[in-house]
Amino acid sequence: MTDQPDSAVELRARALRLLARREHSRSELGRKLSRHAESGAALEVLLTDLEERKQLSNERFAAERARVLSRKYGAARIRQDLKAKGLDRETIDRVSSEGELERARAILERKYRLPAASREERAKRMRFLQSRGFSSEIFYQLLSARDGD
Repeated sequence: MTDQPDSAVELRARALRLLARREHSRSELGRKLSRHAESGAALEVLLTDLEERKQLSNERFAAERARVLSRKYGAARIRQDLKAKGLDRETIDRVSSEGELERARAILERKYRLPAASREERAKRMRFLQSRGFSSEIFYQLLSARDGD
């Protein structure tokens, strides 16, 4: 590997190869390309151009990332992950936490086939859901729905 920075054309090709594999946030892509860019200004020009051409989108990245993580994690964990990826508060808030109760129910049913028989078992399941980023409110809603059945 050479120590020469990429030309503008090479940097664009590198960016498009990364974007072809999966969506990236602007800050994530900028971080990956920064060591290959001639200057910070050249990198900013490229990122702005990619956004204008709709090839790079923080909103699209946030929606896709939230969709992937929602199979396993709750809203709090998803928000934390998106914040770590460099997304702003508005974009994170736009990613909906709808269906969190159903996601929690599905995760519990995959992990535990039978209903909780004891208080200790319910506490264990609550800790499991909280470690996945679900609020205790969600657990209590699940518990009250199950008691109503």
